[in-house]
Amino acid sequence: MRFFFGCAFFFFLGIHQILGQLNVPKIFTDNMVLQRDKPIHLWGKGSLNTSLKVQFGKETVTTRVNQDSTWSILLKERRANSTPQSIEITDGVDKIILSNILIGDIWICIGQSNMEWPMEKEEHLKEELSNAQQPLLRFYNPIYAGKGIYNEVFTDSVLQLLNKKSFFQGSWAVSDSSSIKKMSAVGYYFAKRILEEEHVPIGLVNMSIGGAPIETFVGVKAMKNSPQFIRKAKGNWLTNEELPVWIRERGDKNVGKIPVINQDELGSNHAFKPGFAFSAGIEPMLQMPIQGILWYQGESNAQELERVYEYAELQKLLIEDYRKQWKQPKMPFYWVQLSSIDTLKYKSHYWPEFRNEQRKLLEEIDNSGMVVTSDIGAKNDVHPTNKKDVGKRLARWALKNTYGHGIIPSGPLPYSADFKDGKVVISYEYGDGLTTSDGKSLRGFSLDGKSPVKTYINKDKIVVPTVRKPKFLYYAWQPWTDANLVNFENLPASTFKIKVE
Repeated sequence: MRFFFGCAFFFFLGIHQILGQLNVPKIFTDNMVLQRDKPIHLWGKGSLNTSLKVQFGKETVTTRVNQDSTWSILLKERRANSTPQSIEITDGVDKIILSNILIGDIWICIGQSNMEWPMEKEEHLKEELSNAQQPLLRFYNPIYAGKGIYNEVFTDSVLQLLNKKSFFQGSWAVSDSSSIKKMSAVGYYFAKRILEEEHVPIGLVNMSIGGAPIETFVGVKAMKNSPQFIRKAKGNWLTNEELPVWIRERGDKNVGKIPVINQDELGSNHAFKPGFAFSAGIEPMLQMPIQGILWYQGESNAQELERVYEYAELQKLLIEDYRKQWKQPKMPFYWVQLSSIDTLKYKSHYWPEFRNEQRKLLEEIDNSGMVVTSDIGAKNDVHPTNKKDVGKRLARWALKNTYGHGIIPSGPLPYSADFKDGKVVISYEYGDGLTTSDGKSLRGFSLDGKSPVKTYINKDKIVVPTVRKPKFLYYAWQPWTDANLVNFENLPASTFKIKVE
């Protein structure tokens, strides 16, 4: 009889688990940060029709699990709080306790390898380790299936994880000398700077994927609803000529010649597949309020002119869709312009055009910002190791636009080029104190994108002597540029091609 009851107990326990054992999404773990000043949304699954109680500090909310085994509750919005707290969720049988929770700002880091680039490979790591113990800085830095596997076939164990529920695996961690080593260096330096000024907890969610094209971060539905980009979400992605050649070649080596377990009408699941990173990483977070997005991506979309000239509109689609899906129409979105690299060992021939497309998007997207990094590139390496300046420059945009500091967020950005009396005069936003970064003569300007022309600075404007009115004026129009214009904050000017009026 004892054995029978024992068997019965485990039998019914098994049924309980199958029907919907109490759980929450993977991103809800100990050490997490919840977004301040917005209602806190918790959700998950449980056993059918059971009553659920959620307690957070002095607030208690009850609900019932729905017929489809889901549950959802809203807790009141809270101010930033640096005191660790706990959330208890129970249905009377199961209990979930989330501990060491802070209330602050959540920033999501998205992009490819330069955003993914970890602190352990960043050039300032040694000096930074002594500063890494930051209890108010938290990381959600999951591993993704296929990470670091490029020119070879995925193993069965990786193939098993190529679904939206299993693709990302991780939990929140508190910043210390160990946890920062795998974290996005760009994200870390951004968060550290915000902490120094705002003194509120910062949570970083790192969803970047090495080599990933922008298309994987755009929802399939958004692409299908776009007349311009609908063809990106049709047919087998590995043979879809609307997608970058490079990522299809990489994808084919991983999953193109083997039977796969997880696929749909767009073909085999993969980190580079259109919409896949969105469905696996972004979509599960859409119910969770955040502060904003940090974006560093483009290298995989910059090798073909057709991909280059569509990029700004594609990024605009992504931004507008994210803001709509998160129901945060003014959500900050700050991105990093591609850096400088020579063409000798890398196919960077179209990077000037690409950087210019990124710059022009600033004029179309409110509450946005772009970081210029052409001065800190690596001549023969697509991964410059100085991510400290990148993160700090991103923080400038957030400190100005999101946190209301009266600072200069950017280097000079051109807004007009006017021809009169034998010269072109260029006016800049953020152009106070124009000078050169190295104290030498001004470099980087041309009338044809190729041949340098003499220029000089006159009262925070750039003057280009020329007998005839040119159609366009160019700056830093080389993949690897030595252009040296900066403002008084020593922030570099953006690559540009601008029409002369």
